[in-house]
Amino acid sequence: MKCVTMAKPKIALSMLYCLAEPFNSMLKHLSTVPVKYIEVPDEGLHTLNKRRVKILKKTAETHNLDFVVHAPWAGINIATPDPSLRHAVLKRLTKSIVLAGQLDCHLWLFHPGSKTGLSHFYPDEDWQLHLESVRALLRVARNEGVEIAIENTPEPFPSLMKNVDDFHRFYNELNDEIGMVLDVAHANINNQIQDFIEQFSAKIIHMHVSDNDGTNDLHRGIGHGNINWTDFAKLVKDLDYSNLIVIESTDYIEESVQTLRRLFV
Repeated sequence: MKCVTMAKPKIALSMLYCLAEPFNSMLKHLSTVPVKYIEVPDEGLHTLNKRRVKILKKTAETHNLDFVVHAPWAGINIATPDPSLRHAVLKRLTKSIVLAGQLDCHLWLFHPGSKTGLSHFYPDEDWQLHLESVRALLRVARNEGVEIAIENTPEPFPSLMKNVDDFHRFYNELNDEIGMVLDVAHANINNQIQDFIEQFSAKIIHMHVSDNDGTNDLHRGIGHGNINWTDFAKLVKDLDYSNLIVIESTDYIEESVQTLRRLFV
């Protein structure tokens, strides 16, 4: 009788938990992380440049690591109605994609655009600008040989893509191919974890996990909020998902890694 092997996700870790520390301190963490797959935020004290990419590549070779890059997000709005601001935002994100390619990353992920104080006066314009920007980023990524994916964002922020209806509209109107990053903690705030997994099973190529109270995006360790992780693990197993599940917690890091590993034994 032939044995059927089920797909198994790869447990990964975001360096978000040490984003307040200097870049060199983050490098020290990388020498002891309990996983092979790492998500690097191109943000704050860890903003990437050519020199840092070279250092990270050497670190990856030394410690047998694989990297994914999270695009910058602070002050970034790809749907801003100001053309000069949008040009600056896309220039910054283009640089991030190029550096991700130089880092030999297989994925670069980013946040959707957001509504602004002008959204009420120009209905739907921010949505159309958002789509234009995503198409522009896709062109850059293909030129650089980098796959990109877009993440669901949480309440109460004015993001354009927070719930399953937003994503259905996005995929219906984009007329292009792009993967989805399912942030489980963000979906928990909308009470839509199951809806996202079941309705976008063909689109989800990357996952973020952390815990919260169902109201605020707290980035707690796995098991330190109200998410039912046993139910989540069953949904993922039914999905036959084999890509990365990235821990985005800012506390209980080692414990979170071990908890996820037990769930997917």
